[in-house]
Amino acid sequence: MSHPHTELIERFYEAFQKCDAEAMGACYADDVVFSDPVFGELRGEEARDMWRMLVQRAQAFSLTFDAVEANERTGRAHWVARYLFSQTGRSVVNRIDAQFVFRDGRIAEHRDTFDLWRWSRQALGFKGMLLGWTPFVQRAIRAQARKGLDAYRARRA
Repeated sequence: MSHPHTELIERFYEAFQKCDAEAMGACYADDVVFSDPVFGELRGEEARDMWRMLVQRAQAFSLTFDAVEANERTGRAHWVARYLFSQTGRSVVNRIDAQFVFRDGRIAEHRDTFDLWRWSRQALGFKGMLLGWTPFVQRAIRAQARKGLDAYRARRA
């Protein structure tokens, strides 16, 4: 029998596979802290809105996950997202390691890590291959992601 937090992680990714951002968000504590190399740190409804935005924009999307482990306090998983990056139409395969912290049966912290240069080479093509490793381009990627999330959130308000 698996740990309830293992089942929580599996429920989160199964909802993600279905592009069900509301079910994903229901796995989070109200004050969840999410972070990844593109969006940086997001809290609460900001994190839920990021998932809403991403699943709405998803094109040719598929997701697999494995290596799910959890105990009373922490958990982890590995997941792979395949999709077309909407800004360039380029195919991306992003391999992500996730770390979780739980509180009261929900995800209180969710930290995704992946190689931003590898992602930028796929998403941006030659420019990403040539310059995606530089702090300047990585800051620009983050700024563009933040601008997109802010615009999405403004339309929802």
